[in-house]
Amino acid sequence: MTHKEAAESGRISVARNKRARFDYHLLDTFEAGIVLTGTEVKSLRAGKANISDAHGIVRDAELFLLNAHIPEYEQRGYATHEPTRSRKLLLHRKEIRRLIGSVEREGLTLVPLELYFRRGKAKVALALAKGKKVHDKREDTKRRDAEREMARVERARRR
Repeated sequence: MTHKEAAESGRISVARNKRARFDYHLLDTFEAGIVLTGTEVKSLRAGKANISDAHGIVRDAELFLLNAHIPEYEQRGYATHEPTRSRKLLLHRKEIRRLIGSVEREGLTLVPLELYFRRGKAKVALALAKGKKVHDKREDTKRRDAEREMARVERARRR
């Protein structure tokens, strides 16, 4: 999605977790709101965030995002925030129950895929994921390399 298309749809991406698709089998995705402070929102609007080490946890029937790094806002006054604090995620009660069941019973992981703004609200795209084994990652790499090679040969053949 180009920046222009994203702006027209009301979705402006701030951070992506590129390793998630490589490290995990993604089973189901959810969109959750995220509870932020004022300086965190300003820092996100400046395009500064890192969710590559982040993951979701269940605590007291609520979902939280851990290790998402949102740096301190540079033009702040006296108010500031801790960059890697745990942040509460907002979902419908039915979705939370379903996620709790999957995480606790099936041993799945909540992985953030993208942090973005939709219609002015900060959102995070979460995925229920199962970790890949090393041989699965090797197979994915081989498949991607083969597809790239076929595309390269196809382009060369067209010339």
